[in-house]
Amino acid sequence: MTVISHFIANREMPKHLYSSNFQMPDSNATTYRESGVNIEAADNFVESIIPVAKKTHSAECLGSIGGFGALYKVPAGYEEPVLVSSTDGVGTKLKLAFELTRHDTVGIDLVAMFVNDIIVHGAKPLYFLDYFATGQLQPVIAREVIQGIGRGCEIAGVALIGGETAEMPGIYAKSEFDLAGFAVGIVEQKNIVDGSRIRAGDSVIGITSSGFHSNGFSLIRKIIQDHKVSLSHSIGSRQLGQILLAPTKIYASVVQDLLSEFSIHGMAHITGGGLPGNVKRILPDGLTARIVQNSWDPPPEFGWLQNLGNISDTEMLSVFNCGIGYVVVLPANQADEAIRFLADKGFASYGIGTIVPSVDNNPVQIVHE
Repeated sequence: MTVISHFIANREMPKHLYSSNFQMPDSNATTYRESGVNIEAADNFVESIIPVAKKTHSAECLGSIGGFGALYKVPAGYEEPVLVSSTDGVGTKLKLAFELTRHDTVGIDLVAMFVNDIIVHGAKPLYFLDYFATGQLQPVIAREVIQGIGRGCEIAGVALIGGETAEMPGIYAKSEFDLAGFAVGIVEQKNIVDGSRIRAGDSVIGITSSGFHSNGFSLIRKIIQDHKVSLSHSIGSRQLGQILLAPTKIYASVVQDLLSEFSIHGMAHITGGGLPGNVKRILPDGLTARIVQNSWDPPPEFGWLQNLGNISDTEMLSVFNCGIGYVVVLPANQADEAIRFLADKGFASYGIGTIVPSVDNNPVQIVHE
């Protein structure tokens, strides 16, 4: 991970820097550390997490950790390679990580949010860079976060090749932090998946989520706070805090397998906006995805939250993934085999709908059968 200097460029340099009699400051002089920024600690932190990054590297990773830029060689074998990029963050789910003092899962969330977007286009994820900003660097917490990022990169088969750690006292509380990042994938131009091949009669398969993933947490936190629910509250065999911090499922490897075995016409990562907001993004004009809401069983935490907060079905489906984290559209005659294929790979999925001619100009129609 690269630590970028935190100096702010001034239009005019202090005149004493140009003075011929410039001397080193005495022990009473103001230092950068007194403002809350410890460059030495940040440098030591970077050295400590280099092994995490190196575990994710491939032959295409060039240079070394700590340079001004991350170098990655385009893999061989592509005739017309197209790069696919994505940027995002974890959002207010981080507030629960602070409250529970558990920081090892949000790094996986961070990687998942990018990677799951990139693979929608049929791309293979290549590399990832993170941005870790905090009020004051806490090495133990920061290492847990980066180890989570490294774990997410390993699951996704993506290289962690750089990033930045920034101390910003006055912007963030001393023990809090924010996470963001950037990822790049690659796809042969002729193999881009963009939904243009979707036709009426195609089947819609929903691959299950691992829970809330990383969306809707402002609403989740409001409901929990309004009803004064403890994070130790049990839902089934798990505590609420454990459920909420379950990391986002990463679909990269199984989607690559699907692409090699089936005729995939379109895919959608179900994030903010839920099924209606994300499936419509891949549909050609004149078509509607008819989704059967009772074709899968959402995990119990969704029903619990809906009842507690008195949330309508429409609002639930528009904010949360409701148990479906990723959608695949493919020919109807391949659907059953694809569901069995996914099960063999350890991914539960359901046939959740069909593509039909446009219904009242509504791209996604949610029905019960």
